Amino acid sequence: MKTDDRVALDDWYAVETAAAVSGVPRATRLLGQDIVCDRLPDGTLRVRERLADGYGPPLPVRTRYGCLWTTLGQPNRDVIAIVEADEPDRRFVPCGWVKMRTSAPRVVENFLDMAHFPFVHTDILGAEPHTQVPAYASEIRRDVDEVWATNCTFFQPRIAATESAGDFVRLTYRVPSPFVVMLYRVCPSAPARLDAITLFIQPMEEELCRAQPVMYLVDATSTHTALLNFEQVIFLQDRIIVENQRPLRLPLEPRHEIPTRADKSSVVYRRWLKEKGLRFGTLSHA
Repeated sequence: MKTDDRVALDDWYAVETAAAVSGVPRATRLLGQDIVCDRLPDGTLRVRERLADGYGPPLPVRTRYGCLWTTLGQPNRDVIAIVEADEPDRRFVPCGWVKMRTSAPRVVENFLDMAHFPFVHTDILGAEPHTQVPAYASEIRRDVDEVWATNCTFFQPRIAATESAGDFVRLTYRVPSPFVVMLYRVCPSAPARLDAITLFIQPMEEELCRAQPVMYLVDATSTHTALLNFEQVIFLQDRIIVENQRPLRLPLEPRHEIPTRADKSSVVYRRWLKEKGLRFGTLSHA
């Protein structure tokens, strides 16, 4: 059943890879509602709700970052801005959609969590004995209504597909909407610039979603396959973790799960969702 959560409805969601949409309708789900994506003979992309007696009127659509975006409500702002996408020398690497039996907010929270690097992404994003998460800053930026985590540092055995040696890396996290999360990291081959890795999440049901990592990299040497494999290995390792977390929906009350210092971003993200009044994919009761 389609949610009545206005916070969730009034947002934009990536629901398909734009180039994959053809004249043959592609069915999927968004916020508990069946939707169908297709391409008209003139090339126009279309998304409609599938109803019991046919189809609803065309929904608003955007084409951004290789994806088809739509909304079931009335967003008060456009699709999120990713300035790195407009830099012509960057490698654009869409990594494919992965479906997960969990809530979309759980996926965002996992993306923000550095503490699991040594144990889940061993010898890639982390390794023992470097398990401590140094103090960092996390905040709700009221002027743009986003969550940011800055001054994050962590030892990574392999900081990018181009690298084989480990080092302490500086990371910045950005949550520009409840179901999109980004990571910025210093580019090894161009230290004055930041690679940008984005995770677009499509909340299908309260406890079912799919997501696609999309990378904008300053990397002139790696093959597309190497870049794709590097990110897919990491993401599929994460899938195992998030599908086994309980409860599947993200609790918004602090008393449900006791945070540590390393969980500062998660705490701020949950507080932000609670302030917004988001109910889809969350547990807000005490």
